[in-house]
Amino acid sequence: MKEQLRHIATDAGCVGFGVATAAEFADVAATLRERDAAGLSGRRRFTYKNPEQAADVRKSFPWGRSIIALSWAYLPEAGSPGPAKGGEGRVARFATADHYEGLRAAAAQVQAVLIESGHHAEVLVDNDRLVDRAAAVRAGIVWWGKSTMALDTRHGPWLLLGSIVTDADFEPDVPMVRDCGTCDACIPACPTDAIIAPGVLNANRCLAHWLQTAGVFPRELRVPLGDRVYGCDDCLDACPPGHKQLETQLVIRGRVDLLELLAADDDTLLERFDHFYLPGRRPRILRRNAILALGNSWHGKDGGDARSAAVAVLAGYLAASEETLRLHAAWALGRMGGDDARRHLESRRPYEQAPGVLLEIDRALEVYASPRGNDGR
Repeated sequence: MKEQLRHIATDAGCVGFGVATAAEFADVAATLRERDAAGLSGRRRFTYKNPEQAADVRKSFPWGRSIIALSWAYLPEAGSPGPAKGGEGRVARFATADHYEGLRAAAAQVQAVLIESGHHAEVLVDNDRLVDRAAAVRAGIVWWGKSTMALDTRHGPWLLLGSIVTDADFEPDVPMVRDCGTCDACIPACPTDAIIAPGVLNANRCLAHWLQTAGVFPRELRVPLGDRVYGCDDCLDACPPGHKQLETQLVIRGRVDLLELLAADDDTLLERFDHFYLPGRRPRILRRNAILALGNSWHGKDGGDARSAAVAVLAGYLAASEETLRLHAAWALGRMGGDDARRHLESRRPYEQAPGVLLEIDRALEVYASPRGNDGR
């Protein structure tokens, strides 16, 4: 049956199939607790919410005996974003579409055969109840990279992972005997130095983490954010095992029109970006990201009417009902610079009452008096 399931998974498009025991990942649970205690887990808790559960599927499924680990390569389908342009934002490759869809379908096929054979089977894809990388490493289909991403020899880090917990007692596969060796290209590639040691991520400095987190985006990370609106690929781009996959990219994909995004209503945004993780299904998180990306995308550029249109949109958000959006719009106008942006900031200031937004407006206006201008913002 194990070989039958392997063929089903690979025929459905999976590039990796392996089996691990459902025994506890005790070392993973300990690591989660240690890093959480050290303040590295960030605000998006995910598997940090319950390390004991995430590191032992038997806490959720007492009948579990085996974990079937699957991997799915999302290149070349995901494409590449191409050169940056004023007024455009960038989406990480894993999110250019719902690339989990194929993985879920393949896992469902495997699950169906197990159930038809009288077994329990539960699919876990992007689910907090299991550290899927740990299962995939134990099952021998990936190794854990210094970037904290899962890698294989053919696809590098361009992989999505899924698991199926079952009571079937399969012979486990042998873990992959491989690691990153002396390569640490991913570490200096991170634009915010979030990879603080090999295999150790400080989520508080990770752009991908903050792009999924509500509230005020940290000021020190706004310039490094660049034109990103969702996800970050920098450490993956730098990973040598993935370069061959990058060379196959022929399709330009992953760019979004920021003015179009900021003009759309909530229902439209939720429908178009349904595959994005937005806490509480709140489109304002995506709007905040787009506002920051818009300021960065026009920084230092003379875009004529297109730039003027961007300033006008940001000026509109400077009077938005949401305080968080006003705050980020003030920063973005300061980042863009120019007399038109300054005039909007000055005209709005007498009417603003929120202390945080007032502070951001004042900081934005300060750049006009600084010899450095807004280069350091």
